[in-house]
Amino acid sequence: MRVLVVYCHPVPESYSASIRDVAMDVLAKGGHEARLIDLYAEGFDPVMACAERRTYNEQAPDDPALESHIASLKWAQAILFIYPTWWYGLPAMLKGWLDRVWALDVVFSMPPGGGRITSLMKHVERVGVITTCGAPFWWSFLVGQPGRKTILRGMRALCAPLCRTMYMAHYEMDSSTDESRAGFLDKVRKKLGRW
Repeated sequence: MRVLVVYCHPVPESYSASIRDVAMDVLAKGGHEARLIDLYAEGFDPVMACAERRTYNEQAPDDPALESHIASLKWAQAILFIYPTWWYGLPAMLKGWLDRVWALDVVFSMPPGGGRITSLMKHVERVGVITTCGAPFWWSFLVGQPGRKTILRGMRALCAPLCRTMYMAHYEMDSSTDESRAGFLDKVRKKLGRW
């Protein structure tokens, strides 16, 4: 399976980087063809400019910096997001990537003048999230897990009708231990090994 891994963390030696490395290793050993987008490492610009927004509902993005991202989305059969949950949601960098890359004539088409959109992402059969959360599970659940819902409900709705989802979170990251982090990496290895 062709798996696009979208990774988002500003600190190169972060625990999220360990998750990314484990994920890439497991996918390779499982015979998957994995492609990595590291948003911070490449200096992705998440800010949608005025001109880009004015034409958002009229044409596909024409910024050359987005070409490889768009090509990767069209290539992928599965997408795995790895990021820290900040303030219960996606980091601004990742949200900006969704805003700018998941666009008209890339992931959806729309009749001129508006109307119901049509998905162009039916080739994506799996969507997964691996994240860290400072809050405990019960509080994240009470708040409504907006980051989880954005990707596994909102973005997944544009994928194949029977698209399978996966969600893994290391909760209480702010008080985590070497043991809890190692244990979570073991869970990532096992779950991705069956993905």
